[in-house]
Amino acid sequence: MTKEYKTITEISGPLIFLEKTEPVGYGELVHINLPDGTTKRGQVLDTSADVVAVQVFEGTGGLNEESGVVFSGETIKLPVSKDMLGRILSGSGEPLDGGPRIVPEDRVDINGASMNPYSRMPPEEFIQTGISTIDGTNTLVRGQKLPIFSGSGLPHNEIALQIARQAKVPGSEEDFAVVFAAMGITNEEAQYFMEDFEKTGALERAVVFLNLADDPAVERIITPRMALSAAEYLAYEHDMHVLVILTDITNYCEALRQMGAAREEVPGRRGYPGYMYTDLASLYERAGVIKGRKGSVTQFSILTMPGDDITHPIPDLSGYITEGQIVVSRELHMKGIYPPINVLPSLSRLMNSGIGDGKTRDDHKAVSDQMYAGYAEGRDLRGLVAIVGKEALSERDQRILEFADLFEDRFVRQGRDEDRSIEDTLQVGWDILSELPEALLTRIDNKYIDKYHPAHKSN
Repeated sequence: MTKEYKTITEISGPLIFLEKTEPVGYGELVHINLPDGTTKRGQVLDTSADVVAVQVFEGTGGLNEESGVVFSGETIKLPVSKDMLGRILSGSGEPLDGGPRIVPEDRVDINGASMNPYSRMPPEEFIQTGISTIDGTNTLVRGQKLPIFSGSGLPHNEIALQIARQAKVPGSEEDFAVVFAAMGITNEEAQYFMEDFEKTGALERAVVFLNLADDPAVERIITPRMALSAAEYLAYEHDMHVLVILTDITNYCEALRQMGAAREEVPGRRGYPGYMYTDLASLYERAGVIKGRKGSVTQFSILTMPGDDITHPIPDLSGYITEGQIVVSRELHMKGIYPPINVLPSLSRLMNSGIGDGKTRDDHKAVSDQMYAGYAEGRDLRGLVAIVGKEALSERDQRILEFADLFEDRFVRQGRDEDRSIEDTLQVGWDILSELPEALLTRIDNKYIDKYHPAHKSN
């Protein structure tokens, strides 16, 4: 019979400390029996020779020295099944949609298994999100981890939902699924997410985990691990290609800081734990393609930069671990442009592996480079116009300035339900590049100009 301890010595925030006599494992699942007959769950956070610290998922309200603690002997496991698709679950895996509990085909450790670097395949297959600023200039590749850097009040959740609805591998009949995990969101946001998934039909191929702002911080730490475990199961046991969307990583890091304070750890930068880099890597590195397996896990994690500061520890450390970033711009948002993605500081380090002839189109890289160069120069010229006036610019510079406006208005701007194919995106690119004299298209080979330029195609 499993031993019950009634040796709680201290209750501190979400933590309880108790004396024990048997060895217990780090991360072990704990059941706490309250005097009123209810049960709460917890996890071993720290253990020494005679004291163990347990973090309680449902909060420590109602606990006292009479509460009994039972160590289960196993880590937290997520019951998984292909029937998870179409379900909305809480951050700890409990149904929120009024449906029955998941009947498990298996139970998997939420911490996952490390992916051997030797067994990883280099990502090289294009994923179409239907958003031109991502597909055209910062392409997402299957198996990549590509975060969205945003700010408070910007429409990153709308962008996330649009990607969840539209993401696909063009020309492929393979099973594609989305695992969507929201951490520390308000009830209003939760309703918005659930309604959007149900209304658009995206829920049929999605598993949704929702951790609310009033849920315990401890649950926020396990929510992304639940989501990634579900994704790995669908990818590697059912050969599905899974896109994982995690929002908001900043709320996750705040929960880490809260737990670190409760444990009285020595804080690192801005009060975050010193191990935050390692902790974030344990999430981000669970994306990839494994040799010999048909499935894959691709990650879009969204983080709001406190004070729009890209040097803040959360975006700073994320940038080291991930393969680029998509930056949401407050300036474009103020202009009424959706999606307000600024392509200049954005980057997809794996883009060149996933584009080109046979993947997207042979002219993709050239068109992307030319638009980027023109837009960058046009943005610089705006600063000059503010000083000397538009009339002082040469005719060439005026054309470049107009191109920057066209790029924002026709390439960046699109409808919230507008799903552009990669051909549509490249066509929009050629349409706005055709407004420039051909002599300025220095980054595009003449063979592509002859083949795709609107002036030549009409001949």
